[in-house]
Amino acid sequence: MSQSYNVELTHMPSLFSLYRKIFFGRKPGWDNKPLPKIHVKVANTALSADKLTQYANVCGFNFDGVYLPPTYLYVQAFRLHAVIFTHNAMTFPLLGMIHLKNSIQAFRRVKITEAVSLECELSSSELKEAGLEFELVSKAYVGTELVWQAHSTYLYRIESAGRRARPPRGSEMSWDSAKNWSLSEDLGRQYAKASGDYNLIHLHPLLSKRFGFERVLAHGMWSKARCLAEVMPVIGERGFSVDVEFKLPVFMPSEVSFAFEQNDTGLVFELRDSKGRRPHIQGQVSYLD
Repeated sequence: MSQSYNVELTHMPSLFSLYRKIFFGRKPGWDNKPLPKIHVKVANTALSADKLTQYANVCGFNFDGVYLPPTYLYVQAFRLHAVIFTHNAMTFPLLGMIHLKNSIQAFRRVKITEAVSLECELSSSELKEAGLEFELVSKAYVGTELVWQAHSTYLYRIESAGRRARPPRGSEMSWDSAKNWSLSEDLGRQYAKASGDYNLIHLHPLLSKRFGFERVLAHGMWSKARCLAEVMPVIGERGFSVDVEFKLPVFMPSEVSFAFEQNDTGLVFELRDSKGRRPHIQGQVSYLD
């Protein structure tokens, strides 16, 4: 039976200090035991208008100075994720973990002036062929009202002799009117300044090479945010859920393409390579009202 831990923070933690523990700490690896249940919360966090503006600019959101971009609370929640990843009860490191899926439910728009309380819980894990999958559930409250939540599925890869998966393919979505985006080599550094997420594989090729990547990787949650920013004029002020699967990494500099299609309940979208063949992200938006 897994152990349970409750962590109540007095203030929002610094990702910079947490990443020092992640990059320079030593963890032996998964011990084949059930993952602990870890719950972290922090009350009444204040948000910075300057950071929000930077974030909106780098992700392509039209920030009006009043309402948060829907993915911004994930930037805050990830700090609690990092608290969980660095908890002494977690025996394996964050480095090398893969973010497989992310789902966000924005029940209503949140104002920058509202005090937001955040909590995050690691509550379930499952051994799959590729490794150990586990889910972190994050929630944001204004007072007692649940205004936002997210589910993030991660994979801790375990080496096996299993058959290699085939490269993913795009859906049957029409790609005739796709938009093309150019991603600069310094995009990861721009995103880090705005989000506070200074993961080394997203910052500079000399750093990413130390972890086995020839080029800098775009942050998966930047990719999701950029796609969502493109369809926000269609979503408007409605509550919605946006679910994505991360398929192939995006390297920088590079050219990528994006398209979406509307349906009766929302829309679907994909981010692909410049030729429109291989998907980086596949996602869908479903309206909640």
